[in-house]
Amino acid sequence: IVRALEGVFGAPDGRPADEGATVHTATFDAPDTRHAPDASSARPTGGALSAPVTVTVQGTPQAVEAASETLSRAFTARNEGAASGDQERERQLLLVP
Repeated sequence: IVRALEGVFGAPDGRPADEGATVHTATFDAPDTRHAPDASSARPTGGALSAPVTVTVQGTPQAVEAASETLSRAFTARNEGAASGDQERERQLLLVP
């Protein structure tokens, strides 16, 4: 999942590392929209999932849309809900193998 997002957002601040964990987090900087690849044109390299994964994406509206589009192209994704605040959005996706 992290690899799929790197094409649009660049490398995360740190990679999830604990193999036994049931929750992983990664923080990405929002792309500079003047120089970043368009989420619709970036080729995601997600790989295969062995089980369904719930992903919660948080950030600016533009970053959440870019992440959601990227993950939806890399995996079979189902929108499980969204919440919007003043300047931030949250979206939950279910990615299935």
